[in-house]
Amino acid sequence: MSRKKARIGQMQLLYQMDLVGKFDAEELELFLENFSFSDDEIEYINAAIPQLIDNIEEIDSVIEKNLERWSLKRLARVDRAILRIAVFEMLYRNDIPEEVSINEAIEIAKVYGSSESQKFINGILGSIYRSIN
Repeated sequence: MSRKKARIGQMQLLYQMDLVGKFDAEELELFLENFSFSDDEIEYINAAIPQLIDNIEEIDSVIEKNLERWSLKRLARVDRAILRIAVFEMLYRNDIPEEVSINEAIEIAKVYGSSESQKFINGILGSIYRSIN
C-alpha cells in the first residue's frame, strides 16, 4: 500500500466534497467507484474519511485558530483539504507521527498546491503542532 497515494486520494475526495458541499458516505462511494486504488489504499481511505467527516468541525476549528488574518473559507480548496487531512492525523491517528503528517502534507502541497502552498501549509501545521504539544 502507498500511504502517499491514499493521502492524495483523500485530498482529492475532500476537494470534491468541498466543491459540491456534501461531506457524506455517498460522495465517498462515488469517488472510490471512479478512481483506482489498491485494496489497502481503499481500506485506508474508508477508515479515515468517515472519522474525518465526523470530526470536521473540530478539525476546522483547530485550523481556523491557527490562521492569522485569514478564514478557513478564504483558503484554496486544495490547501484546505491538505490541512484537514494533516490535522485529522495529528489529532486522531496515534499510529502516525505528527512530523510524518506534516511532511506528507508539504509534499502533497508541492505537487497539487500553488507555489506558496507548501510554505503556507508548513507554517499553519507548525503552529498547530506547537499548540497541541
